[in-house]
Amino acid sequence: MFKVGSIFIPVTDIEKSTDWYVKFLGVKMIDSWGDGAGFYLPTGSTQLALIKVESPQPTEFITEGYQKNSYYNFVVDDIETAHQHFHNNGIVTTEIDDFGGMKFFDFFDLDGNPFSVVNEVDGSPYHSDNIREMQDRDKGNK
Repeated sequence: MFKVGSIFIPVTDIEKSTDWYVKFLGVKMIDSWGDGAGFYLPTGSTQLALIKVESPQPTEFITEGYQKNSYYNFVVDDIETAHQHFHNNGIVTTEIDDFGGMKFFDFFDLDGNPFSVVNEVDGSPYHSDNIREMQDRDKGNK
């Protein structure tokens, strides 16, 4: 019944941020309006929107132990290539880390918004193939 439609990202300069997201994330513009612009990613159905704000806004939260966490992440097939892509283009990233087989790193946009990049772990209950199986099973039970 519900699915994530769009992710909204606060940015201070729509034009510069649009160029940045197109160049480094490969997003494609759907449309723009006075204080925003909407995009789609080459894969998946979730849309992304840049919304103009006067000053940078936090796009992360703090967990127990003061660990910072982004609100959402991007999934990639080859995390080393994704990390190298950002590194080669001078984009600030963290090092690739490992959490129980899932590798991840963070990168930051022009406003300092953090984003996590993760790889999928075969056999994980969170792997997209396993989620699709659960979704298909749920559809069959209705």
